[in-house]
Amino acid sequence: MLYLLFRFQSQHLPGSVRSFAKETRGSVTLEFALYAPLLVTSFLTIYTLFDGFRRDSVNLKAAYTVSDLISRETTAINDDYLDSMYEMAKLLIRQDSQLGLRVSVVHWDDADDKYYVDWSEVRGTSNTTWTDVTINTVSEKLPDMPDQERVILVETFNEMEPAFDIGLPTFNIDNFVFTRPRFAPLVAFEGSATGGGSHDDGGDGTD
Repeated sequence: MLYLLFRFQSQHLPGSVRSFAKETRGSVTLEFALYAPLLVTSFLTIYTLFDGFRRDSVNLKAAYTVSDLISRETTAINDDYLDSMYEMAKLLIRQDSQLGLRVSVVHWDDADDKYYVDWSEVRGTSNTTWTDVTINTVSEKLPDMPDQERVILVETFNEMEPAFDIGLPTFNIDNFVFTRPRFAPLVAFEGSATGGGSHDDGGDGTD
């Protein structure tokens, strides 16, 4: 129907207009000039978005790697140990970005119905450690735990500049991961006053 309508209308058009409508020839150079900006912009946008998702994934894996390694320790760690964890995390992400790292050990107290910080250390662009007061501002992110149970909290902070200027702002890639100590009730930090680190889950110890 549309084809017949087009033919009917085209028969009543001036000859020059009908000739232009039937023209199928074109200029490759002109068509390339018209489509090239669109194609290049599409490619740069796709690459920039893909790079952003990749960077976010790499930062998350770096946080989990640090958390997993610390969770396997059975003796107190020190500044040199955390420095090495920080350097390793920087190797896992792109070298042209600034990385912040905050590592803490947090426990739950049933009697007070709140979380407490055994110790908290920062490296890189991070400069604020958790305290007994501030840790409870993120209590909704922490897991439910038995009394005096502990988790190792690892956070990474990384600013991502888009690979290409396509109108996107600088992204803040922040990760918040936690892991239970695997082989010891508490991973202590040298020089920090911490509790005994018992895993009191309310059982009678017969399991």
